[in-house]
Amino acid sequence: MHDFAIAFPEIFLAVASMALLMVGVFQKPGSSSGLVSWLGVFALGITLILVLSDEGRSVSFAGLFVVDSFARFAKVLILIGSAAALVMSQGFIKREGMDRFEYPVLILIATLGMLMMVSANDLISLYMGIELQSLPLYVLAAFKRDSTRTTEAGLKYFVLGALSSGMLLYGCSMIYGFTGATTFGDIANTLQGQEKASIGLIIGIVFLSAGLAFKVSAVPFHMWTPDVYEGAPSPVTAFFATAPKVAAIALFLRAMLEPFGGMEADWRQIIWLISVLSMLLGAFAAIGQRNIKRLMAYSSIGHVGYALVGLAAANAEGVRGVLVYLTIYLVMNIGTFACILAMRRRDRMVESIDDLRGLAKTHKGMALALTIFMFSLAGVPPLAGFFGKLYVFMAAINAGLYYLAIIGVLASVVGAFYYIRIIKIMYFDEPSEPLSLPIGKELGFLMTVSALLVALFFIIPGELVNVAAGAADSLFP
Repeated sequence: MHDFAIAFPEIFLAVASMALLMVGVFQKPGSSSGLVSWLGVFALGITLILVLSDEGRSVSFAGLFVVDSFARFAKVLILIGSAAALVMSQGFIKREGMDRFEYPVLILIATLGMLMMVSANDLISLYMGIELQSLPLYVLAAFKRDSTRTTEAGLKYFVLGALSSGMLLYGCSMIYGFTGATTFGDIANTLQGQEKASIGLIIGIVFLSAGLAFKVSAVPFHMWTPDVYEGAPSPVTAFFATAPKVAAIALFLRAMLEPFGGMEADWRQIIWLISVLSMLLGAFAAIGQRNIKRLMAYSSIGHVGYALVGLAAANAEGVRGVLVYLTIYLVMNIGTFACILAMRRRDRMVESIDDLRGLAKTHKGMALALTIFMFSLAGVPPLAGFFGKLYVFMAAINAGLYYLAIIGVLASVVGAFYYIRIIKIMYFDEPSEPLSLPIGKELGFLMTVSALLVALFFIIPGELVNVAAGAADSLFP
């Protein structure tokens, strides 16, 4: 019973998902999915309360599942991101003919997989969590079945996701073969005292890193991201950019630092390289983009690169910086995608950056919120995005990774160009045809709250940093 008590939030969410599936099945044909969606938000809220009600560090299910401060921190972000994705999708799925009860149920099941990912303490539970998250995401990417573009996005995501799963499994099998263990603690104990890692183990770590890099869409495993972000329905893209990204980066941190914490000299160069490539590609490839969802895809690749700077530091300060960065990134993306979902003309969604021309003259509040998000994504002080980059870059400098920090700062300067260009289009270009009003209560609420959090973060950064520091310390007992 002790094991089940520790995993009670996940068990509750699994039962709630099945219950909502039955509610949807027994609804009258043609009934709205709104009831199931709002019940899903309620279930996520209850799960959040259950996560916060626990404390300390507990390992259960024969070492497969761990709950500590790090896992709780990541789970809170994941649940907030999933709930926000459900809320902001309400109007869209009704207008676009996607009003089916399976949509919120798939999001809940994917969220369950994410919660398992961040609590994975074994290579087997790591893989199970990833697959439980990924399978619903493949379906969600292609959820708008009558759209060729959406179907193509789902197929690309599925095929490349299967490839990455194979690479991940191969890496896990190599690690097991050369250590004789799958549990993170047992792997760490086996490697303790070894002067040099075997070549087979290093190959296993490389394949494990490649599989995880695909999940966070880091270069050179990013190829699915722009097409899937552009082709998937906009609320699904918003979901992809928030909760799954947080879960995958949190899993990356745990999978590298707990079992291989004493071998950072062997794997740091891998993280260093994919971090640099992600930052540079995110900075330069987005410059020529005219579709705002595709631009946000390249932006997310760049931001993953910044987050991996903290992992390359391979210490508690670096993990603290990543957790602060993920929190700020989540809020910025929720607000930005709320603005993107409000971009429509006569109930037709528009996605071109040029459609934002003159927005400040027709939708002043939305333009102001989007300006805050763009400046924050660019890392302009005193907005929250500046502090996120500051903490990861300082961790890299203190770890002696000076070139990595310098490249990150330069990439951030280049990336600021395409964020500021959006602001220029909103404020200085003449509107061709204004966007439709109103934007919707749910989207307006998320925009306002996110903008206030981003703009006023500098007032109380200490609280978040202290909580993140406590969560980071739990990875370094």
